[in-house]
Amino acid sequence: MTPEELRAFYEGYIDLANKREYHRMAEFAHDELILNGTPVKRDDMVAEFHKHTDAVPDFHWDIQDIIVQGDRIAARLVDTGTPIAPWNGFAPTGASVKFEEVGFYQIVDGRFKTMWYLMDVDLIRRQLAG
Repeated sequence: MTPEELRAFYEGYIDLANKREYHRMAEFAHDELILNGTPVKRDDMVAEFHKHTDAVPDFHWDIQDIIVQGDRIAARLVDTGTPIAPWNGFAPTGASVKFEEVGFYQIVDGRFKTMWYLMDVDLIRRQLAG
């Protein structure tokens, strides 16, 4: 894939997440992949999305930066939402959160094979504490 195609691929993936069209994930991820260093099935990755959006129904990913090099994508996003259920070990407080997430991805044969993401958990904790 060209750098432009990889950029469009990633933007389509984030659009899928924001629209909650998880049934389309086969277009973006292999049946088996590495997620944060752990081998998982695509269904496990989809379950991770559900975990976030069930607890934070208005969760939104907003792409700030995308860097493409070879078969790899690095992205910085700003994530927002208001938890209504326990999420990542935090009780809902009625407060909304806004934090940065960084993701690193390897694309093999047109789909994600390796995915790493990091979120600013300390910032989330401070925002939920008020």
